[in-house]
Amino acid sequence: MLRISKLTDYATVLLAELARQKVWDERVSASQLAEVTAIEPSTVAKVLKMLARAGLVRSVRGVNGGYQLVRAPGQTSVASIVSAMEGPIALTECGLEPGLCSHEAYCSLRSSWQKIGSAVEKALNELTLADLAGLKPALGGSAGSRIPISTRVER
Repeated sequence: MLRISKLTDYATVLLAELARQKVWDERVSASQLAEVTAIEPSTVAKVLKMLARAGLVRSVRGVNGGYQLVRAPGQTSVASIVSAMEGPIALTECGLEPGLCSHEAYCSLRSSWQKIGSAVEKALNELTLADLAGLKPALGGSAGSRIPISTRVER
């Protein structure tokens, strides 16, 4: 079974919440995000640090600090989110780069797995954060109107 990690799942939940808030021009605190999404505050902080390191969110310190999206939701691919949390997208070791698998020289399936991996990566590149957040296309790419934080995500 193919699965993303729990942290990647949480990253998508947090980013989708930021996208729904239109916070590419405003900031939301980690504690607000923890409350709204029902994700443990320490986990929210850890995930947001990873997303900031990957350049998907920006952190601002201080009284009016918090987190905000770096780009509009329609400009952030799901592939970039998965890569930020999991590393390069590949279903098998041989899909990452030659020489990682000791059976590579004898394997007849390498090219097939690479094709499958490419198809998965292409699909993830075609989906955006706006798609994950359920935003209308017009809202995904522009500032739009702010939607108040009110929806609780059940976990």
